Amino acid sequence: MNAPDINRSILRMHVAAIVAKHPLKILGLLPRGSIGHVFADNALEFLAEKRPGLDLLGLAQAEVDLAELLGRPVGLVLVSGLKGREAVDFPRLVEPL
Repeated sequence: MNAPDINRSILRMHVAAIVAKHPLKILGLLPRGSIGHVFADNALEFLAEKRPGLDLLGLAQAEVDLAELLGRPVGLVLVSGLKGREAVDFPRLVEPL
């Protein structure tokens, strides 16, 4: 996994705070470079499930909130938005928190 080193207990604590605030469930980390909209070398990329009430602005706010907590860029990709090969590959690549 290419994800930058981060204390897992702190990561889990911050993810729990975001999940409590936003209607989504973060499944785990994706390998660096999986998401096309996050470019920083120290970014973290997560696979998440959409919960009722989540809209595009809420998803973007969850990314911003988690990035602020972690002090690095964050990308979230929703399972429901995956198509084709990505729908098969991404769940296999996810590293549980």
